[in-house]
Amino acid sequence: MPWSTIVGVAVGLLLTWAVAVAALWRLRPGELQLREALRLLPDLAGLLARLARDRTAPRGVRARLWLLLAYLAMPIDLVPDVIPVLGWADDAIIVVLTLRSVVRRAGPEALRRHWRGSSAGLEAVLALATGPRRP
Repeated sequence: MPWSTIVGVAVGLLLTWAVAVAALWRLRPGELQLREALRLLPDLAGLLARLARDRTAPRGVRARLWLLLAYLAMPIDLVPDVIPVLGWADDAIIVVLTLRSVVRRAGPEALRRHWRGSSAGLEAVLALATGPRRP
């Protein structure tokens, strides 16, 4: 596997982690613990992998997740990585949009069923996946 692929996947997951940590901080200001923030990235990666392998999930959901994982592994992005910030942010945006699509199709129960992290982490991921709450 070329280094550019490894770096692309790592950067995409790190940016997604940063977005999830920001969501967690917004949901629980002043209560965010370092351990929760650090666990969010492996928990999110595991969630994506478990959802992609879940035979009970609709085929379209599994296909989206496998395409997402392939996109993160590809060295070619929608926005080239040489463009500061935006070059890496597209990976995080694609992950969030895919999670939203998965929740719309399979429901938030699918995320809850495959989540292995803390309840606060799940709350942050669900906030990203369901979008802003309307009063």
